[in-house]
Amino acid sequence: MKFSFIIPTLNEEKLLPSLLNQLNDAALRSRYNIEIIISDGGSTDNTIACSCDAADYITVNHDRSTENIASGRNRGAVSATGDILIFINADVLIPDPSVFLEKICSRFEDESLAALGCFVETFPEETIWKDRIFHFWNNHYFYFVNKLGVGMSRGECQIVRRDYFDKAGGYREHLYAGEDFDLYKRLNKYGKTTLCRDLIVYESPRRFRKFGYLNVVASWTKNGLYLIFKDRSLSKSWEEVR
Repeated sequence: MKFSFIIPTLNEEKLLPSLLNQLNDAALRSRYNIEIIISDGGSTDNTIACSCDAADYITVNHDRSTENIASGRNRGAVSATGDILIFINADVLIPDPSVFLEKICSRFEDESLAALGCFVETFPEETIWKDRIFHFWNNHYFYFVNKLGVGMSRGECQIVRRDYFDKAGGYREHLYAGEDFDLYKRLNKYGKTTLCRDLIVYESPRRFRKFGYLNVVASWTKNGLYLIFKDRSLSKSWEEVR
């Protein structure tokens, strides 16, 4: 089983190196068949430079007017050769990558499984009480929605079997928000999706700190409703927070 880590980037020189250091570990690469793909949306900082030593492939779109995270992920998937596509954001860390991959291998022994989602928490050293409350509620909400047969997963880390990703047609690039929920909703038509409570990743709380939880959740909700009823996102762009 080959794993393709696909990382969409845009001016991520501050946080990306930590994730790359985890994935480019010699012991990890010797145990698992992995490749690291950077799909850059036209960074103007040192994102590309700090990726060169770790990445197996780097693809860049220099036309920012045509770029969103859906197109970035799809472009990375085109370059991927793995059986399992792991779309992971640049501001995410994995507590133990070896254990993480071992659990993924075990889960995908079920050939009817199309995709996995993860529980998402904030970086432990930056976590405050609001983070704990929100992520506990949000993780369990997503978990039970999948149990009810509605595919759903946050885009911080989405793990998809390659053949199912191709069947679903990948991410829909006209969506500037909600593309993560939309993909899993469509994947659920072809195979099972599930959120794994024992697969945990940590994310930067930077967006929550800048906009606050109420504003972030309101944006997610409005975009989700637009997607369900109008087949498009309300947002026409996604503000960069660095």
